Amino acid sequence: MDITIREIQPPEHAALAEISAQAYLDGGLLTYGADDPYLDVLRDVARRAAEAEVLVAVDPDGTLLGGVTFVPCGGTPWADIAGPDEAEFRVLAVSGAARGRGVGEALVRACADRARAREGCVRLVLSVTPQAVAARRLYDRMGFARAPRRDWNPLPGVTLFAYELTL
Repeated sequence: MDITIREIQPPEHAALAEISAQAYLDGGLLTYGADDPYLDVLRDVARRAAEAEVLVAVDPDGTLLGGVTFVPCGGTPWADIAGPDEAEFRVLAVSGAARGRGVGEALVRACADRARAREGCVRLVLSVTPQAVAARRLYDRMGFARAPRRDWNPLPGVTLFAYELTL
């Protein structure tokens, strides 16, 4: 599949907001389903784009296939677990129609490439729900290692698994 990864454009914010929300809902990744307050975070693409780097995957005709939020070394308000010499990514989401076509992997590779390009950046890190089995398989396949010492609870009863990729 021919996929281009680039920074999001403002007219694409609404489309990525819905792709992100739907991916998390369809995947059963939200503790409170359609009432989960994290849906507001997923849908606020404009804020993510203003405070971090939002990358999108598009096909040759410009159809938006998915996106990810990249947090460079040194951090932004979007850094959850990254230290000063680590980059992080969050909100990896692929449209239902594009799943299984390498879109998620392409987005993660773009994050790894961006992290490697940052001087002094030694790791790329992420947090993921235990229920995100397909995403965790992808991270394993791409060489990320589980980092249980960094697992954390953003809310009572919600555990996130940490992964890291040494660059």
